[in-house]
Amino acid sequence: MTLKTYELPYGDTVKTVALPEDEVIAEVRTKSFTPIPKEAVKSKILEAIRNPIGIGPLDERVKPGDTVCFICNDLTRVANSFDFMPVFLDELNRLGVPDDHMKIVFSLGAHRKMTRDEMAEAVGEEVAARVPMFNSDCYADQDFEYFGQTTRGTPVLINKLLCDVDHVILTGTIVFHYFAGFGGGRKAILPGCAAMETIRMNHQWMMDDRVGLGITTGNPCYEDQVEGVERFAKGRDLFLFNAVLNAKHEFLRMYAGHWVKAHLEACKFVREVYGVPIPREADLVIVSCGGYPKDINAYQMQKTMDNARIAVKKGGAVILVAECREGSGNQKFEDTCRRLGSYDAIVKELKEHFVMGANKAFAVTRNMQKAPYFLVSSLDPKLAKELMFAGCVTTIEEALALVRPIVGEHPSVILMPEGSLTVPLLPEN
Repeated sequence: MTLKTYELPYGDTVKTVALPEDEVIAEVRTKSFTPIPKEAVKSKILEAIRNPIGIGPLDERVKPGDTVCFICNDLTRVANSFDFMPVFLDELNRLGVPDDHMKIVFSLGAHRKMTRDEMAEAVGEEVAARVPMFNSDCYADQDFEYFGQTTRGTPVLINKLLCDVDHVILTGTIVFHYFAGFGGGRKAILPGCAAMETIRMNHQWMMDDRVGLGITTGNPCYEDQVEGVERFAKGRDLFLFNAVLNAKHEFLRMYAGHWVKAHLEACKFVREVYGVPIPREADLVIVSCGGYPKDINAYQMQKTMDNARIAVKKGGAVILVAECREGSGNQKFEDTCRRLGSYDAIVKELKEHFVMGANKAFAVTRNMQKAPYFLVSSLDPKLAKELMFAGCVTTIEEALALVRPIVGEHPSVILMPEGSLTVPLLPEN
């Protein structure tokens, strides 16, 4: 029996584990695509901006003196905004838009507000010193303008900061999303810069059987988001810049142009990069979110749980490596799990009245219906139990001891060190 040591990202460090090589049936990683060299990043950004998909270039759309609002990802997403935002500002300066005619809104959705230092870290200190920056706070009702309802009944309430400018530029990165199909694109606005009631009504579709990873056509959540943004977009100029990164946060490709057409084109590449074939389901999946900020809290690590669920056998077990330095990440999520105590009770209550935060309780515990999840985490073990995890320890070795009664002494193992990104593809898919 030959042992091999594997590393799984954890916060800003790694956790290691030695496993028999013949028990590991797959190590799920993003496909190897040559990243854009650092010295070529600026030119590739400009190339994408100046050759957009499905829409005219900025120099045909932007007039001197126009006003621009950029939408940037919050601290829960890796976006490399600090690389492309200085290029964007300089390009718009070249087109006659001064810095004082531009601003940045961070698309928080229902996430916590960012500090000024966190904003500056996201976009770079140079950009932070040049243009004003704002949080989109979904709870500040007075900050939103109403654009009617979607055909599915979602009220379209969008942050006013996006409504008083000539151009809105949506930025971010694209990965698979567990119920909206893919991240990026329209999500910068809805849910990113939408009011809580808009987010709540849209997100209730996560309980529909038609939603899922990589699904856009026929996905009621995705289609509702697109329709909502279409209502906002009437008479406005929207421009998209989305990038696809690898697990090392390096740029692989950049897409710019029409906020739907360019996004869907990018999604084709996302399938190539992050969809990873596996031979079969395993007795045991050992998965990492990919380190900070993907494992910043339990709220965010749920996406990794969905990906791991695909790879584990019914009745097997999952060891989830996630630091969770900010705890659960959402009080409503935490309280719902503590109060209701079971998946069935959570489903019943949400079907009667869908509540944001409580929806995460559904998303987390749904995964546990296939296999128990054991945490390797700094999360308080008492809290982990209340969130219905099967155990919470600080090393993978301790977790292995806990799962042995479930998976046996010689389980088949799938390792997922980039678990928030990679989507396992079974042979029948």
